[in-house]
Amino acid sequence: MKLHVIARGRIGQSPEAELVNRYAVRLRGRMAITEIGDTAPWPAFGLQNGPGRTVVLDERGRDLPSADLAALLGRWRDDGVRETRFLIGAADGHDAATRDGADLLLCFGRATWPHMLVRAMLAEQLYRALSILDGHPYHRA
Repeated sequence: MKLHVIARGRIGQSPEAELVNRYAVRLRGRMAITEIGDTAPWPAFGLQNGPGRTVVLDERGRDLPSADLAALLGRWRDDGVRETRFLIGAADGHDAATRDGADLLLCFGRATWPHMLVRAMLAEQLYRALSILDGHPYHRA
């Protein structure tokens, strides 16, 4: 299953970008990243790649332990989901229509995080989730 992070704004050459890149390299092509403008519509998905799921990163979302996120991604993969999209909004977050259209609203705790840092946190969690599914010792729970 392809993991596709779609994020508003440009991360540039920042420390957060270095972290995202570190996990992207470790994921060996299993994670794609698309950046879009702050006011651009979310790209249309699912038509070319078969069944897909959409996860919206939002402070109103569920705070899932890493093992639970891994289990959910594993179920989706085993059910034939070809692509899971992770939408990261700009500083003002997501509109109601985007949240309502999500298969999952996901948060990283109740704190508010800068959207550039969320990219790095998400990349690490995706790496951790796939490590759990692959039986790799990275996750030591």
